[in-house]
Amino acid sequence: MHKPRRLLVLATAVALAGLGPAALAVDSTPAAADKLAAARNLVKAEQWRAAIAELQTVNDTGSADWNNLMGFAQRKASPPDLAAAERHYDAALRIDPKHRGALEYSGELYLMKGELPKAEERLKALDRLCFLPCEEYTDLKEA
Repeated sequence: MHKPRRLLVLATAVALAGLGPAALAVDSTPAAADKLAAARNLVKAEQWRAAIAELQTVNDTGSADWNNLMGFAQRKASPPDLAAAERHYDAALRIDPKHRGALEYSGELYLMKGELPKAEERLKALDRLCFLPCEEYTDLKEA
């Protein structure tokens, strides 16, 4: 194999290695996806209060994915509970500082609150985590 082609193959393998379960915005582990499937479906249906109730039933406060989903639902509910959303995003990031979904969504929360420097910090964190531009980085940058 020619040297340039080997480099391309290596770069592709490295890029694909970073696209495992942790690359998912909402859930970062397959086990969490199973436990949170009903809540994720309610979030997709934009049934925020029902999603919050389902997440309270699951009550997996030690899960970054659970906290991220709870923060997301709290932020999207009408009226939104921004303080609760922030607490959950912070908890998700304490559990998993590289949780791309929590970084993106907390950045969006900070934009809602008019806290641009904090949103920019989240964008920088995503920039460091994403080998190539990832969806979470792109979405927050656009926001």
